[in-house]
Amino acid sequence: MPKDIPVGNGNLLLSFDLQYRIRDIYFPWIGQENHAGGHEFRFGVWADGLFSWIGPEWEIDLRYRDDSLVTNVRLRSEALGLEIRCQYAVDVNLNIYVRLIELTDLQRRERDIRLFFNHDFRLYGSEVGDTAYFDPRTRSIIHYKINRYFLVNCRSDRGSAADAFSCGTRTIPGRQASWKDAEDGELIGSPIAWGYAESTVAAHVHLAAAGKGHAAYWLAAGLRYAEVAGLNEVIAQKTPAALVERTSDYWKVWARRETRSFGDLPKAVTDIFNRSLLVLRTQIDNRGAIIAANDSDIIRFGGDTYSYVWGRDGAFVAAALQEAGYSAPCRNFFQFCSDALSEGGYLFQHYNPDGSLASNWHPWLLNGKPVLPIQEDSTALVLWALWIHYQGERDLEFIRPLYESLVLRAADFLLAHRDPETLLPLPSYDLWEERYGVHAYTVAAVIAGLRGAAKFARLFSDASRARSYEAAAHQMVQAVEHHLYHPALRRYARSGYRTARGYELDEVIDVSLLGLATLEALPLRDPRIMQTAAAVERELSLRTSIGGLARYQGDRYQRDEDCLEDVPGNPWFIGTLWLAEYIIARSDSVEELHGCLPHLEWCVRNALPSGVLAEQVHPVSGSPLSVSPLTWSHSAFVRVVLQYGERYAVLSNGDTAPVRSAGGAAAIR
Repeated sequence: MPKDIPVGNGNLLLSFDLQYRIRDIYFPWIGQENHAGGHEFRFGVWADGLFSWIGPEWEIDLRYRDDSLVTNVRLRSEALGLEIRCQYAVDVNLNIYVRLIELTDLQRRERDIRLFFNHDFRLYGSEVGDTAYFDPRTRSIIHYKINRYFLVNCRSDRGSAADAFSCGTRTIPGRQASWKDAEDGELIGSPIAWGYAESTVAAHVHLAAAGKGHAAYWLAAGLRYAEVAGLNEVIAQKTPAALVERTSDYWKVWARRETRSFGDLPKAVTDIFNRSLLVLRTQIDNRGAIIAANDSDIIRFGGDTYSYVWGRDGAFVAAALQEAGYSAPCRNFFQFCSDALSEGGYLFQHYNPDGSLASNWHPWLLNGKPVLPIQEDSTALVLWALWIHYQGERDLEFIRPLYESLVLRAADFLLAHRDPETLLPLPSYDLWEERYGVHAYTVAAVIAGLRGAAKFARLFSDASRARSYEAAAHQMVQAVEHHLYHPALRRYARSGYRTARGYELDEVIDVSLLGLATLEALPLRDPRIMQTAAAVERELSLRTSIGGLARYQGDRYQRDEDCLEDVPGNPWFIGTLWLAEYIIARSDSVEELHGCLPHLEWCVRNALPSGVLAEQVHPVSGSPLSVSPLTWSHSAFVRVVLQYGERYAVLSNGDTAPVRSAGGAAAIR
C-alpha cells in the first residue's frame, strides 16, 4: 500500500498508509533505521460499547494544510456517529511528532469517547530485544533499545497525560497484545513488556450533544532517556497546539519565500508544484542524503528498499531545489557526494543515508569478465547539477574545496572511461538498472557532466583541463550521432552493444531517449532528435483512459499479469514530465507551449489527494504503484513548472529567443 502525507524535519520522518496508519518511522537519519518496519501503528476509537480501528470502514481524506507540512486529515464513521479531524506535524526544530485531534458528535447526544494509540516498534529495524515500559516520571510509555528511545503519550483537553496505558507483546503464545486488549474499551495497565514489545495509550474525551472535544498525541525521539524526557517537558510547557502552529508558520514562510511567475498555468498545477517542494524536503536528511523514496512496502518485491541515495535521483532533486531557490539542502548533498566518491572517481549504485555503501545488485563479473558495477550517469549528473547550483548561488568559496575533491576526480573518470576507438563511454548499467551497455541517456548525461566540469575548470583558470573536457564532450556528440543513430528507424537507439565492427543497436523505444535533448547533448531542432521525440510520444503514450507515458516498450516492472497486451508499460510520472520538458524547450509560441499542459494536468489527476506523486500508476485503474512519494517524480514536476513559467514569460512578450538552459547558458537550437 503506497505511503502518503509524510512529515519530517530532516532527522525524524513519519509516513502513513492510505488507511491512516503510521507505517514508517525513520530516525536519526531520514531513510535509515526504520523503527516501524512497515508494520501498523493502529489508531482506534471506542464509543457507546462499539470499537473500531481507523481503516476501510471509515471515510478517510488525507491532505495537508496549504503550503505547509502540517496535515489536515478528516475521518468519518457513520456507525460510530463521529467525525474526527487530525492535524499533525513533526516539529521543525525538535524531534517530536505531534497530532491534534478534534472529535465532533454526529448523533446529537452527550457521549464519552475513548481514543487508542498503538505502537508496534521494531527498533533499529529489528523486532528482537525491544523494551516498552510505563515511566512514572514522565507518565508516558517509553520504547528503547541500545541508543534509540521513543516516548509516546497522549491527553484529552481535560488532562495532562494518558488516561490509560498497557504494554504487551505480539506473537507470543499466552500473552496478549495491548491492541487486542484495547478492543473492549479498557486497558489493563501492564507496566512493562520486552522482546517483541508493543504498547497502547488512551485518551478519554467527553462530548456534549452535537459538540466537539479535543485530544493530543505525541511521540518524541532521542538517543537516550534524558533526551526524550526533556522533550516531553517541552511539550508540556509549550503545548502540542503551539508546536503544530509554529511548524505550520515556518513551512508557510519556507514555501512562499520566492515570488514566482507561473504564466497561465492552472492553479491545480501550481498547487502540486508547491506541494512537491515541501514533499521533497521531507525526504532529505539534514546531513545531505537525498533519498529516492521512503516506502517500506517495496521490500516485499525484492527484499530491498528505495531508501538510498542515488547520485542521479539526488542530482535531479538538487537541480530542482536550486532552480526553485532552495540552495541549503543542495550544499550538503554535494558534500555527501564528494565524501562518497570512490577512489576511482565514480559513484556506486547507491549509498545509505549515513554515507556508507548500500546494497548493490549490479555484479562485478559479467559473462565471465570483470566489470564496474556502476551507472555512469549518476556520477555525471552530479557535476551537471553542481554547475546549476553554482550558477544560482555564485558562491566560489563553497565550490573551491569541491573542485578537486569532486569535480576533477569525477570528470577525470568520465574522461578516462571511454572507448578508445569510438570515444563513447565504456559500457555501464542503464538508468533503469536493467541493461549493461552503452546507453543514449548515459551518453547525454556524460556530455552534460563534462561540459559542467569544463565550466568549472574555466572558472578556476584550469585551461588545459577545460579544453580536455570540452573536447571529450564534443567528440561524444559526434560519436553518438555516428554510432547510436538508427537510419532504418530514423531515430536514435536507446543502447548499443559493442561488436568488432561498432555497436549492435537496441531498437526498443525508450522515454530516456528524450535526455539527448533535455540534457542539451544534441540540438533540439535536429531532425533526428525531432523524429526520435515523435516516436517516443507515438509509441509510449498509453491508449487507455488513464493515459501517460510508459518507460519503454514491453516494460514489465510492477506490471499486472492480466494487463492489456497493447499497453507498453505502466505510465510513469518522470516519463510523462520528460515529454512535457521537451515540448517546452522546443516551443516557439505560446500555442506550442500549451502542448505540454495535458502532461502536467495528467500528473495532477494522478496525484494522491494530498498532492503526493508515486513512481508510476496502474494503466487502467490509475492507482499508485511502486513507491510513494518518489522524489524523482516531484523534482521533475518542479523543474517542468519552472521551465514553463520561464518560457511563457519569453514567448508572451513576442520573443523567440532560445530556451535558457538549466545552467544559465542558451540551449543549442
